[in-house]
Amino acid sequence: MEPNVDEILRYLRVRGEAPEPLRAQVETAARELADSLPPRYVYRAFPLAWGGDGVTLAGSGVTLTGDLAKKMLQECDRAVLLCCTLGMEFERRLRALERRDMGKAVILDACGSAWVESGCDAAEREIAERFAPRCLTDRFSPGYGDLPLALQPAVLTALDARRRLGIHLSDSFLMTPSKSVTAVIGIADTPQPARVRGCGYCAMKMTCDYRKGGTTCGV
Repeated sequence: MEPNVDEILRYLRVRGEAPEPLRAQVETAARELADSLPPRYVYRAFPLAWGGDGVTLAGSGVTLTGDLAKKMLQECDRAVLLCCTLGMEFERRLRALERRDMGKAVILDACGSAWVESGCDAAEREIAERFAPRCLTDRFSPGYGDLPLALQPAVLTALDARRRLGIHLSDSFLMTPSKSVTAVIGIADTPQPARVRGCGYCAMKMTCDYRKGGTTCGV
């Protein structure tokens, strides 16, 4: 895995070409993070069962409600639950840096956001190899579109993520460590289109800082 510097700069709300000193600082921070703190992830695949309440991942205790899950999984017979995290070590580094240099802490925070997504990408490649020649949908997460964030406890329980990755949930379903991601990926017999790209499907579309600035996150 390699850090995606352009993605980090998007997290930093940089428009257009980044000043070379800033790009160099981001590259250094990203490389240090990548060399010292690889993302950790777990995943499990489940058969799908369709019912009036939504799409159930049989044996997981997870039922995906709403139109998004139906649209994403309409051609699938299995789905994978995934969780990826940078762990508490990243939190400790970030808190310590915030006390010394807030500017560098902001850069590290953006690096962490991009790096955990790179971990999800790596997990997705592993899943694709494991289930080849079958095909994967795009991954999508609780809180995206009409898939409720309230699914987080069931997803983490199905993956035993508290024991295996040290992930805890707040009363508002936010994960600690903060650089943690859960996702669903469908498995089908045929190539799947990118069904939910763009701002129209994003749960943050009304409050997104990218949109306020006249741009997008690129997803």
